[in-house]
Amino acid sequence: MKKTTNILFIIFASLLLTNCVDKFVAPDNSPSTNQVISDTLYIQKTPVWTGFNRPQDILIGKDNFIYIADTDNNRIVLLNLAGHVVGERQIKKPVALAQDFQFNIIVCAQFDTLINGSTINYSAVYKLDMVAGNHHIENAPITRLLPKTSFDFLRPDREYTGVTSFYDNGFLIARKGPSNATLIDPDNSILLYRKAIVNGSKIDTLISRVPLLEPLGTGLMSANKISSLNSFSGNKYDIIITLIGENSFKTQVLEYIQSEDFSGYRNKLAPFVTSMMTVAKFEQPEGTCLDIFDNIFVADAAKDSIFKFNSFGDEMESFGGPDVFNSPHAVAYFDKTLYVVDTDNNRILRFVLSTDID
Repeated sequence: MKKTTNILFIIFASLLLTNCVDKFVAPDNSPSTNQVISDTLYIQKTPVWTGFNRPQDILIGKDNFIYIADTDNNRIVLLNLAGHVVGERQIKKPVALAQDFQFNIIVCAQFDTLINGSTINYSAVYKLDMVAGNHHIENAPITRLLPKTSFDFLRPDREYTGVTSFYDNGFLIARKGPSNATLIDPDNSILLYRKAIVNGSKIDTLISRVPLLEPLGTGLMSANKISSLNSFSGNKYDIIITLIGENSFKTQVLEYIQSEDFSGYRNKLAPFVTSMMTVAKFEQPEGTCLDIFDNIFVADAAKDSIFKFNSFGDEMESFGGPDVFNSPHAVAYFDKTLYVVDTDNNRILRFVLSTDID
């Protein structure tokens, strides 16, 4: 079993394959006083992408562009795969991004509005129509999905923290807040949106809350302060959630089941069986991603580390520590490259595994 505590961080300058990489040792967390060094190394690519201010999410889009939620610069930055800025969109405090198969960008952010002479700040969810904007993000028409109803505007303390989309262009939005005593509409929830025909037009419509999630649950099937959502590829609705509320299992894989007897989510990985489902494995997981083999990467902001697990929850090449990251909030994977949003260092880092180098 592998840990990321007491990380041994070594720069193999003499072993660089090119003049633009640094190598970091992947730790082995065997229960032993003698740490074993793995032969698998993370190789950092250069240059480091800078110019951000506490970025909190990254999206490798279905259009092969990279979107950065540059939170404290109040913008979404659009990059090409080479890391060159090709556009940006001003939006207040973006924290989470997703893209559907129509190339719409869905973003959790904020906005201010004047109510009875006072400026009120709200968490919000927007959709940007990249096709209508000819893929210029600054020109993309924008629609606010939340808050929408008069009741929504009574709750400025609600916060939208994560979003993910599915093959059919439906999507989920994670929400958290202080009011969780009611079973009817607790703040800590996941909201399901699908297209519905209204007045002859298809519009994004709130269908329901995802059922069977405990708003303050400390174990499985919990919605206790969800910090991120992520979906699997293909025609399924399985998701990964991360939690920063009080919970023993702060990263959970939920499998969508549809049968004659039951339709809905259930926990996919059994507790205590795999390293992902070890009690207190994570402290503050803020984001996840998947590679082409459905290996799961988790960014833990409090542990300054990136954890990697296979699809069964067994830990693989995890790495990090305060010498490498400072509060990483998100990860993305594309073409054998792992992208890490190194939030409090105001940068994006990129890594490849030594075993992936041709």
